[in-house]
Amino acid sequence: MTDGLWDEILAANAAYAERFPYAGMEPLPGRRLAVVTCMDARIDPLQVFGLRVGDAKILRNAGGRASTDAIRSLAVAVHVLGVRRIALAQHTRCGMASRTAEEFQQLVGEATGADASFVDFMAIGPDQERCVRDDVARLRESPLLPESVDVAGFLYDVDDGRLRRLC
Repeated sequence: MTDGLWDEILAANAAYAERFPYAGMEPLPGRRLAVVTCMDARIDPLQVFGLRVGDAKILRNAGGRASTDAIRSLAVAVHVLGVRRIALAQHTRCGMASRTAEEFQQLVGEATGADASFVDFMAIGPDQERCVRDDVARLRESPLLPESVDVAGFLYDVDDGRLRRLC
């Protein structure tokens, strides 16, 4: 593709680098917080949680799920980087709640010509609040995360910007 997007990105980055304010910042999150949320472009986790750069570790994936990879990253955040609280935040009108895991496997398989049946797409299902609670329980029960870590579950409304704590 030659639409110039990469050039625009590099030009914007050059302007950013000229005024880069974070040189020398430590990797430890100032608020000792990690946020797991969806990759949805409508979500700005720093704004949603009232945070600044350096306050938290931000993990994003399709659906904001407590996936195996999210747990891997959280284990590093907790045991190496000093995280003591984890916020798991899914959101309203999420595409991962629109289909089943099997439908995602089929769609991706058809689009790629590959067998996607081995991938657990972790669809959210019709009861999103239960999904948040189940994911929080998965984090709390993980042998890689100590019981002392405070884990909370939230639902973010993409239409009004409000964050609601579920557990």
